[in-house]
Amino acid sequence: MTDPSEHDWCVKRLDDNGNEFIMQGGLTRTQAERLAADYQARGHKQSYWPERMAPTDHSLRR
Repeated sequence: MTDPSEHDWCVKRLDDNGNEFIMQGGLTRTQAERLAADYQARGHKQSYWPERMAPTDHSLRR
């Protein structure tokens, strides 16, 4: 089982053209889920979701 305090999650966004972007990385799963929910609650047309980062994505931490 994975340690829930690991900071290997990010929030991604899907724009109107089908492009995926990392909005913020270096998060715990709980932080990523909350941030994605916050973005979704703002009513933007884009989709936001939490996703576990690939090992090479860790350079994108904030």
